[in-house]
Amino acid sequence: MDDFLKLFENYILGTALLCWAVAQILKVLLYLIKNRRFSFERVVGAGGMPSSHSATVCGLTTAVGRVCGLDSPMFAIAFVLACIVMYDATGVRRAAGEQAKVLNRLLEGQQVDPQKALKEFLGHTPLEVLAGAVLGIVLAAVLPIG
Repeated sequence: MDDFLKLFENYILGTALLCWAVAQILKVLLYLIKNRRFSFERVVGAGGMPSSHSATVCGLTTAVGRVCGLDSPMFAIAFVLACIVMYDATGVRRAAGEQAKVLNRLLEGQQVDPQKALKEFLGHTPLEVLAGAVLGIVLAAVLPIG
């Protein structure tokens, strides 16, 4: 049980989770302001401004760098992971979301169950990824280690 409780004392894990939570809250608020309606999909779904994936991995990478050093193997692993996640968000997942939009438009006149529509919010624009990355880095840089 003591080992489980130590998870809550882990600065690196806590920082990454905080970065994710802040990005998700901002995503919901920005969607609400822009569209004048609440969307539960923005609470749990992928896509949107800022990228919570980018905020999480950049917060994680920054926290690892602060604790373990920029020359540590752990920082190298976190950095590579962050690069892959952000590349995937703007590349593969964004392309899949764009394809979903086209397929959904093609199926609009057909007798297809609306529940089966493809999810269009999958990836991110480069600006959404950049905003998430900056958010994660800044939050991790200002949080006290301890």
